[in-house]
Amino acid sequence: MTKPADIESINFFDPATLAEPWETYRVLRDEAPVYSLPGGGLKIVTRYDLVMEALGDPETYSSQVDQFVAGDAGIDAPEEIRDALAEARSEMLPAVPTLLTADDPAHARYRAVVKRVFTAGRVRAMEPYTDAVVARATDDLAASEGPVDFMSTFALPVPLRIIADRLGVPTEDRDLFYDGATAAASALRMTVPSPEQLLDRTRLGVRLQNYMVRLVESRRGDPRDDMATVLAEAEIDDPPRPLEPAEIWSILNQFLVAGHETTASTFGAGMLLLCRHPELAGRLRDSPERIENFCEEILRLEAPVQGLPRRVTRAAKLGGIPLAEGDLLMLRYGATNRDERQFPNPDEIDLAREHPAVHLAFGWGMHRCPGAPLSRQELNRGFRALVDRFDGFRLAGGYPEPACEPSFLLRSLPELWIEFDRRAR
Repeated sequence: MTKPADIESINFFDPATLAEPWETYRVLRDEAPVYSLPGGGLKIVTRYDLVMEALGDPETYSSQVDQFVAGDAGIDAPEEIRDALAEARSEMLPAVPTLLTADDPAHARYRAVVKRVFTAGRVRAMEPYTDAVVARATDDLAASEGPVDFMSTFALPVPLRIIADRLGVPTEDRDLFYDGATAAASALRMTVPSPEQLLDRTRLGVRLQNYMVRLVESRRGDPRDDMATVLAEAEIDDPPRPLEPAEIWSILNQFLVAGHETTASTFGAGMLLLCRHPELAGRLRDSPERIENFCEEILRLEAPVQGLPRRVTRAAKLGGIPLAEGDLLMLRYGATNRDERQFPNPDEIDLAREHPAVHLAFGWGMHRCPGAPLSRQELNRGFRALVDRFDGFRLAGGYPEPACEPSFLLRSLPELWIEFDRRAR
């Protein structure tokens, strides 16, 4: 039993803790499920029932958090770069709370717009296209000679191509989209960029912002079957009005991360499981009906979004801990998904687990990820194709042990070098 005094030495921002947080989560669930970070004014909530309680009471636990991710205050940049950064930032549209960072009734208005893209019928109709994208990526894997980086060859391209298609980005503009989407996710990691990298990332963000807003506005006279058209035609408020550029960009910017980074991370986590448990691929191939459970178990075990913040709007108690108006909470989905009070054998993958989808990898309640059905389709079709095409997945020798990038919000592998055997077709 870990002594309560050990809790005081926990450093959530230690890269080693972020890479392997599971024991820290276990200690906190048992000893301090609503834990105050020393000197930080932030409380970490790690138990499933308490996170669900907070998610079920959005009036008390608001999603509208003005600032959470640290910026670049620690970067010592030359004056010319600081001036260039200021100029680039002056071109950025103002931040507008829309989906993740908005409360009802505003959140409901924006969500109603976005849900039109992810109806059950639309997602089902995408299955042949998803299979085609997956087939292209498996061909790229099969064409490799020797070790291959699974992340850059399969895990990232599949969701990037699909979300670009859903948004309506033309093929000739995909390079800008891919680079910008990757940069948007990198801003959520703890790796401190150089001043030059920060400037490049900011300028790229401005280019992508301007491009995506122009794309949506162009659809007002040229509608297509894509999300750009949905946003172009959307009207909100009373009297009805079209979305403003800042609202368009706020919605799209969130989808740059939610639409590809989290699915790519789950692909990487699943492949790592296949490498570390060689028997899994054969079991999935022999019982393809278990692939759905496999994907849910990846999401549970390695939640790509480890947590999201909430702001307390009024005096309350959570797990017996008094909370004051203005307190900031971090609802730690990665900890809840391994809560032994909710999941038997929580650290083990179980292809026969009952109710496998009750994890919180996609959130819950009013802020549950609207793109979850599409992400699940990509994962299910992707892993089905992988185990059908290849066997003997294993980590490639001569490369560093796979380790997640340090991020307080996301969990993802920067690279995953693997080898495999090709199956006869």
